[in-house]
Amino acid sequence: MSTRRPIGAVDGIWLSMDRAANLMVIDSIMWFDEPVDWDRFTAVVQRRLVDRYPVFHQRPVEASTPLGVAHWEDAPDFSLEQHLHRAVLPAPGDDACLQRYVEAQIQRPLDRAHPLWEVHLLDGYRDGAVVLTRFHHALADGIALAQVLLSLTDTDRTADLVELESAAEGPGASGPGWADSTPGAGRPPWLLGAVNRVTGPASAAFRGALHLISELPGAVHPTLAVDAVTLALQTGHIADKLLLGSNPETPLSGTPGVLKRAVWSQPRAVSDLKCVGRLAGATVNDVLISAVSGAINAYLVDHGGDPTDLTTMVPVNLRPAGQPLPRELGNQFALVMLPLPSGVRAPLQRLSEAKRRMDSIKHSPEAVLTFGLVNAIGRTSPDVARLVVDFFAAKAIGVTTNVVGPLVGRYVAGSRIAGVLAWVPGSGRQTVGVCIFSYDRNVRVGFKVDAGVVPDPEKLVHAFDQELDALLRMAAAA
Repeated sequence: MSTRRPIGAVDGIWLSMDRAANLMVIDSIMWFDEPVDWDRFTAVVQRRLVDRYPVFHQRPVEASTPLGVAHWEDAPDFSLEQHLHRAVLPAPGDDACLQRYVEAQIQRPLDRAHPLWEVHLLDGYRDGAVVLTRFHHALADGIALAQVLLSLTDTDRTADLVELESAAEGPGASGPGWADSTPGAGRPPWLLGAVNRVTGPASAAFRGALHLISELPGAVHPTLAVDAVTLALQTGHIADKLLLGSNPETPLSGTPGVLKRAVWSQPRAVSDLKCVGRLAGATVNDVLISAVSGAINAYLVDHGGDPTDLTTMVPVNLRPAGQPLPRELGNQFALVMLPLPSGVRAPLQRLSEAKRRMDSIKHSPEAVLTFGLVNAIGRTSPDVARLVVDFFAAKAIGVTTNVVGPLVGRYVAGSRIAGVLAWVPGSGRQTVGVCIFSYDRNVRVGFKVDAGVVPDPEKLVHAFDQELDALLRMAAAA
């Protein structure tokens, strides 16, 4: 018997935001130094994705009437073979070959007649293999999907064969989870407090925007608007940033097209980055944000632009810490605006400023405010939601994620993972996405950019490496 369930308000936003120039798909790669057994891998995907999370065998169905609700329903013709693909990279099977394959896939929209995901197993990558996964953002947020990816892995080579999972672990848990290191990971201890008077020039406009959304027929539940306004009253400066902030025109500005580029750095030891952090009392995350800012600074100068601070969006996990994922998955996260210190010229000054700005976000209620806004937006019509999302997306060059993976190596279908990267989508006119992913005591940074606006992302990787090398030399000298 077919089952169906409503598509959540926030999930519906990402479902309606698909555009040819910016698909709402989370792309990730896991690579291995040894081949991956196809049959064994297929069995793992069936048990730990399809059987565990219903949305992996359900498709989206639009509302049949203006007052109806879109829903997920079991795909009547579901076949695992439709979602699993196997290919062989052409010789020499190096990073360049892998990049070309990934770039060819990430521009393709997922077929809405079927469940919105696919997995590719690529043989011929050096002496091993690569797994490319593509999950639509409507299924879940990137933080949750990182945990879903972890559910495919084990701490030893044979665990998938015996499936000795404890019932107490529940769905979505097969060992230590991916930890999200973005500010606000876990539910903040505060939610609503005393109401203060709004200050700043954006306050009236902010109240007006919420009022406009709440006045739309059937648009938002009143309590959502009240929560969002209450938070705005607490933090007028956040309203100023959300409504008045903007990015200047730079060599990274432009109208996105269909073609994307995906590049990544070589691994860096986390222990080395901790040594750099001691220069400014900074975290590893601060060091990496500083290095990304330095890379953007160098790219702007190299392309005739002036060094300037550019804003990126940072996802914040709002799920209760330590709890398994619900079977329905879904999106439960917020986005905060992080002005990158890409206009600061000196590396050490840039590091100190990155730490200061990250600390400011960690102690800010911005995440809860934007979560309330996203929920309110999700209850509007798709056209209104698209306009509002575009308004906020225009204030950032893209999205920057930072996921902390397991500290020790893990296995998929008996093969050891050598590295992981995952990019979340941008929206509107955003052109630069950044992925920071640590695994097995090493960290890599990947850039996903619009090919027309940023045709040479290798320069970003090169500048990132140069920035880290400079900081490492300073740390050694200190």
